[in-house]
Amino acid sequence: QVQLVESGGGLVQPGGSLRLSCAASSSIFSYNAMGWYRQAPGKERESVAILTSSGSTNYADSVKGRFTISRDNVKNTVSLQMNSLKPEDTAVYYCNAKITYFAVTSDYWGQGTQVTVSS
Repeated sequence: QVQLVESGGGLVQPGGSLRLSCAASSSIFSYNAMGWYRQAPGKERESVAILTSSGSTNYADSVKGRFTISRDNVKNTVSLQMNSLKPEDTAVYYCNAKITYFAVTSDYWGQGTQVTVSS
């Protein structure tokens, strides 16, 4: 069973930066993709940034140019650098991994970390 543990959330002023990290309990080298999702109160969970095993990235339009996703295959971590944060970035951020075992692809989720952007 894969476990994902997020860290790095907190309270930051508008225009500030935060870096989220997600530590996986197994080697991420073989994962199909890893990414970050977020869910604000009263809204559906949305994709923020995805990084595939081939190195391709996909960002939500609302975060392009401000957020950067990266991974460390040695430390088995994926990070999200968030710059120029806005109040509308406030949400619980979840780490996700898509992993295929025996031809079946499953989603694994972390417990979430709160990001609050407020003055």
